[in-house]
Amino acid sequence: MNTIIFPIVVVLIIGCISGVCLAVASKFFAVKTDERVTKVREVLPGANCGACGYSGCDGYAAAAVGGAAANLCIPGGAEVAKKVGEILGVDSGEVVPMVAVVHCSGNSNVTEYVMDYEGPKTCLACNSFYQGRRSCSHACLGYGDCVAACQYGAISIKDDIAVVDRTLCVGCGMCAKQCPNHLIEIIPATARAFVACSSCDKGAYTRKVCKAGCIGCKKCEKSCPSGAAKVVNNLATIDPKLCTNCGECAKQCPTGAIQFCMPKIGTNA
Repeated sequence: MNTIIFPIVVVLIIGCISGVCLAVASKFFAVKTDERVTKVREVLPGANCGACGYSGCDGYAAAAVGGAAANLCIPGGAEVAKKVGEILGVDSGEVVPMVAVVHCSGNSNVTEYVMDYEGPKTCLACNSFYQGRRSCSHACLGYGDCVAACQYGAISIKDDIAVVDRTLCVGCGMCAKQCPNHLIEIIPATARAFVACSSCDKGAYTRKVCKAGCIGCKKCEKSCPSGAAKVVNNLATIDPKLCTNCGECAKQCPTGAIQFCMPKIGTNA
């Protein structure tokens, strides 16, 4: 009997000693956490989108306490910035609302499929096969990788291309990270005009593969009173910093590649 009890007692004693040692070590070597980090983390939306420039909400909470600006949480907007500022005792500053736009309008009504793709139903997989399934190699592939990434239900597939609901979009940028053709951009929500095309091909070829593509005619550039519209490498671009939202570029665009939309609610644009 003693041969059984003795080893058990020894193990128990070793366990107790080890437990005491660990407790003492945890006390002496513990890294103190600023309670403000926890408080900031609690008011963040938890999107972990990285739009703030840090590795998710935990990373931004620590950075904010360490001195980073209180207004970097794009999905949280002004409300979250105010709370973070109150916790840290700093001025939250102005928050610029952002929104996603899709630089493609080549839906199933204006462009065609050039192959029957039978692989995995994702944009990433389809894009790795030749040029994708559409006649335009720059087009939205329409399998919804961006839709799966959006936590706010702000993006959907309509007529085989991605479409953003500006009333739901918070500008987190998760959709943009998932687009293999890099068609999605995050711009100020006050911007109404944007180019719904990404093709830098010559106008004649673009017109051949997509009726709604930019043909680089420069009518937008010539009509823009603020110099915001420029044609670079056969593709129109609009600088949100210079754009006055007059809408003249969209009116002059012969293919409808430049879209002019209503501002996001609450942006006073």
